[in-house]
Amino acid sequence: MKKSTKIMLVVTGILLIVLGVVCICNPAETLFSMAWLIGILTLLSGISKLVFGLRTQNFLPNSGTRILTGVIDVMFGIFFLANSLFVAASLPLIFAIWLIVEGVILVVQSFDYKKAEYQGWWGMLLMGIVVVVLGFIAMKNLDMAGKTLSILFGCAVTLLGVAYLVAFFGINKFQKKVKQAKEAFHEAIEEYRN
Repeated sequence: MKKSTKIMLVVTGILLIVLGVVCICNPAETLFSMAWLIGILTLLSGISKLVFGLRTQNFLPNSGTRILTGVIDVMFGIFFLANSLFVAASLPLIFAIWLIVEGVILVVQSFDYKKAEYQGWWGMLLMGIVVVVLGFIAMKNLDMAGKTLSILFGCAVTLLGVAYLVAFFGINKFQKKVKQAKEAFHEAIEEYRN
């Protein structure tokens, strides 16, 4: 995998964590400001996922899922930015749906990492389940105040950012295994020739 793709994955994870912490520390922010923040972050996250999925589709399983989630995030990001007043009014419902979808995708992707023999796959699975649960909590309490929503959003987005960083380390480990397998194969070929 190209170094720039790895950097984008780490940057996306860090941006998600930073946004999550900002929301937790400043729960009094208005829903309108959250709609803009969510729109910008979702758009950037979608672009990052899309580029990552396109660049890794030849050697990582289920890259189509990553590409699809990237396209969905880009569409959500554009929608949030273009309709911020509507989004501010309906943010609790949109947020709950987004969390559930992202959590389910994390759960599915965790099994890809399990197939690649990454031992930290269960961490992604656990984070995905927690994000889905937070999504259902938000769905059940659509009348919650902006302050509570901001804290809930901050926790969930922070978990998503951590999941991106876990994915980065999983990819690095997977690449090392592939490199070791290639080296062992080349050594076996050389021994056979001699």
